[in-house]
Amino acid sequence: MPRLLLLDTCLRLLAAGQLLLIVLVVGRGAAPWRIRGVTMLLLVGIAAYLANVSPLLDLWRSPLWAPVQLASQSVPLLLWLFTHLLLERPVDRRVLIASAVAVVACWADFQIAIHWTYRPPVAANIAFHLLSAALTLHAIWIAWRERGDDLIERRRMFRVGFVLLVGIQALGVIIAESWYGFAHTDGWLMLAQSAGTLVSVLLMGAVFLSSNGDLLFDADAAPPPRPALSPAEQVLNGKLEAAIAACVYREPGLGIGALAERLEVPEHRLRALINQRLGYRNFSAFLNAHRIADARAWLSDPAKVALPVLTIAMDLGYGSLAPFNRAFRDATGQTPTDFRRAAFAVPGNP
Repeated sequence: MPRLLLLDTCLRLLAAGQLLLIVLVVGRGAAPWRIRGVTMLLLVGIAAYLANVSPLLDLWRSPLWAPVQLASQSVPLLLWLFTHLLLERPVDRRVLIASAVAVVACWADFQIAIHWTYRPPVAANIAFHLLSAALTLHAIWIAWRERGDDLIERRRMFRVGFVLLVGIQALGVIIAESWYGFAHTDGWLMLAQSAGTLVSVLLMGAVFLSSNGDLLFDADAAPPPRPALSPAEQVLNGKLEAAIAACVYREPGLGIGALAERLEVPEHRLRALINQRLGYRNFSAFLNAHRIADARAWLSDPAKVALPVLTIAMDLGYGSLAPFNRAFRDATGQTPTDFRRAAFAVPGNP
């Protein structure tokens, strides 16, 4: 058993070192600090967990244990936040704040139990694992549901793969700790976990070190100049323009795979056209550009002034009012209701 634990510790330290190297690479990247910062914190948290659960390191006796434990316990929340930022989804601040408070409260209860009351933190342990499972499952669900939205193939595969890889491993840890208990130190179980983590981290490092700029990009940066369309692209673009003229973008739940099938073209060619030639990063941005253009026209049309905003949203292909309001506000800086009110405002009236 001591040999297994020694090998396990070596693998954990190797993985932690690789993670910290990736942190340095990400920190020197060109992406905005928000996504870089969350990515770095997530990787540091994973490294902290790897060190924290090693019985040979015995960190709970060290003054460093409290910050290491907090970083370790923050991984599910950081993964959830990282997924939203990476996939350009709006972050629900209420969920973020409530989850952060819960993580800190559970961490504080662990500290009190270890250093003052010497009792097992049963309630905090249950609450923490339930919260961690919920955040991790939500991150996995988001990544899987939006796996086809990114128009850059390599980045799309990395985004989904990274979230699924980290998420599934995090779920495995949560299930193992819930079943065996946090202090369980079965040598073979820990060795399997550390070996799998090291392999995952090495793969992650190879991707990050080779194409960090493609994966963590500046969403607000100006797109690069686009060359003229080739003859094949002109034909494909003509098909796409005909479909747009037929208002195909208003179909609810339209995905790029379904659109490629309708145009009778390979999906990768359509992805390349919309991204590299038309300048859209995500398929949802492409759809929203045309849907919001129609929404602006309809909301300022006197013939449609009595049409409810919800009806407009549904007619444009949105499944509910919330995503329509969010997309419209992102594009115009106003809600649809405010936009309509301003369009029909009488000059001189408040």
